[in-house]
Amino acid sequence: MGKDSGTIENARELAPAKQLLLGFQHLFTMFGSSVLVPLTTGLDISVVLFMNGLGTLLFHFMTKKKVPVFLGSSYAYITPVITVAAMYAADGLAYARGGILIAGVVYMLMSLVVWKFGTDRISKLFPPVITGSMILVIGLNLAPTAISMASENWAIGIVGLLIVIICNIYGKGFIKVVPVLLALCAGYLVSLAAGNVDLTPIREAAWIGIPAFATPKFSITAICMVTPVCIATMVEHFGDVAAIGGVVQKDFYQDPGVNRTLFADGLATFASTLGGGCALTTYSENTGVLALTKVFDPFVMRLAAGFAIVLSFCPKLAALLRTVPSPLIGGVSIILFGLVAGTGLRTLHKVNFSNSRNQILFAIIAILSLGNAALSFYIGNVNVAIAGMPLSAIIAIIINQILPKTGDEYFEEQEENA
Repeated sequence: MGKDSGTIENARELAPAKQLLLGFQHLFTMFGSSVLVPLTTGLDISVVLFMNGLGTLLFHFMTKKKVPVFLGSSYAYITPVITVAAMYAADGLAYARGGILIAGVVYMLMSLVVWKFGTDRISKLFPPVITGSMILVIGLNLAPTAISMASENWAIGIVGLLIVIICNIYGKGFIKVVPVLLALCAGYLVSLAAGNVDLTPIREAAWIGIPAFATPKFSITAICMVTPVCIATMVEHFGDVAAIGGVVQKDFYQDPGVNRTLFADGLATFASTLGGGCALTTYSENTGVLALTKVFDPFVMRLAAGFAIVLSFCPKLAALLRTVPSPLIGGVSIILFGLVAGTGLRTLHKVNFSNSRNQILFAIIAILSLGNAALSFYIGNVNVAIAGMPLSAIIAIIINQILPKTGDEYFEEQEENA
């Protein structure tokens, strides 16, 4: 047990069976959100599970095994992945993964910049008015995807939506932590009873098999559409590392260092997309599980990663997940994507919107992102286009450095509390 009553800081003092149970519990809470990304985008579920586990192990190795993190599938890339997949037909997902792989490289390069110049200088590029606005538009940009899927059968979509709401509002203890997984399970049973599920793929799938690993492909257009999203996910990374440190009462910005965690996150994403997986991220859900269970030993997260890798070799499980009705995923996503937007609003709560400077930065990010503004130019004979959220983020960061500050950008009392 740890210094605080009820905390577990060294799980290896427990019996092996309890260690395994804690590891499976952590994977269980991450599972629903992690598989939602491949279910939404069409990526291979088994490969994503394997890469989530491998990426988590890489992260722990690179951060001296000190940070209690499980890397899950990132929502931020869903829209550009779907867009690129539609553009390139059969090879679309491969080109989308190529863009995400480059994003992983950008992470690693940025970690060197953080190491060289220090965290404080880098964080000035991302004040709350920019980070909150960016996170807000990530959630709002995902809205058409959720509605499109749910509208295929609103009855099933509403079932998933209601279960998530009930678990979040009325659930107690562990139930409150796994609303996505419970919604997918209960909604699946309702869909099955209504005759909306074809069990043939499950019957035909083998119990044991190797995941269908695949290499990425590259094009300038896909890279320009996908890679800039890493600006938002880097901001998410900084916030998650700080939040996790607050829960376990350790300063991970200093030890092992946020530059090291950023590099590890980028390396994990690089490895994931190299083998056919998706972008990985330090999950906010991970922080919630830590706060609820008070299991702070990073060893438990490595056990969860091991379970994810083992489950990836079960094609029958992947087939089961692929039979989840699209409307059910859409209904669950309405809440999940809305919660992403809500996270942005929470970040904006200390921003003084009476300040014209903040209004301008918010307007640039919101309108250019939601209006899908595009900038097109040529590099040699190659037409490069940057559109939507990445373009708005780049412009806002530049303008933030140019416009003079007046000193009243944030509410003083809230800024001190933050």
